[in-house]
Parts: sequence; C-alpha cells; structure tokens
Amino acid sequence: MKTVYTILLLSGSNIFMNLAWYGHLKFKDFGYFKHSGLWVIILISWGLAFFEYCLQVPANRIGYQLNGGPFSLMELKILQKSSHWSFLPYLLWSFLKAKH
Repeated sequence: MKTVYTILLLSGSNIFMNLAWYGHLKFKDFGYFKHSGLWVIILISWGLAFFEYCLQVPANRIGYQLNGGPFSLMELKILQKSSHWSFLPYLLWSFLKAKH
C-alpha cells in the first residue's frame, strides 16, 4: 500500500506544482486577476505550491526506504519527474491552450 500512496501523493503534488508554475499564465483570463500585480500572482502561486508540499512531503516520507517505504531516494525523484512530465502536457494543452 505504501507504493500506491506514494505514487498517488506524488501525482497529486505534481498537479499543484504545475499549476503553481504555469497556471498563473492564464490568470489574466479570469476577471478578478486581469489587473493584479506581480506580487498578487506570486502569492497565489505560493498558495498553490503550499498544497504541492502538503502532498509531496508525506509522499517522500511514506515512500522512502529508510522510513520503511519501498523506494530509494533516486527512485522517488524519478517517480516525481515522470509524474511531472505525464501531467505537464495535459495542463499545457487543456488549461493553457498551448500550441506546439
């Protein structure tokens, strides 16, 4: 079960991470954020990143071998990066409407 929890938590954390990194590029399309300053956008991105860490930290603690989990540190990083690259194209094409 630790394997499943780790993968699900890392996948969830990457959704928030990608939204924090790239979601702000679409904020101008939402009425309230259209004229927001840079500091407002930074704070919103930090707020999204907070939820990323709320999922990522437990995932690494649950999944790490020295804490009784099934993964080495390298394997945890590979899982995180593969999750990132799995979700990023979906975010770019669907939410950001990005072209090649």
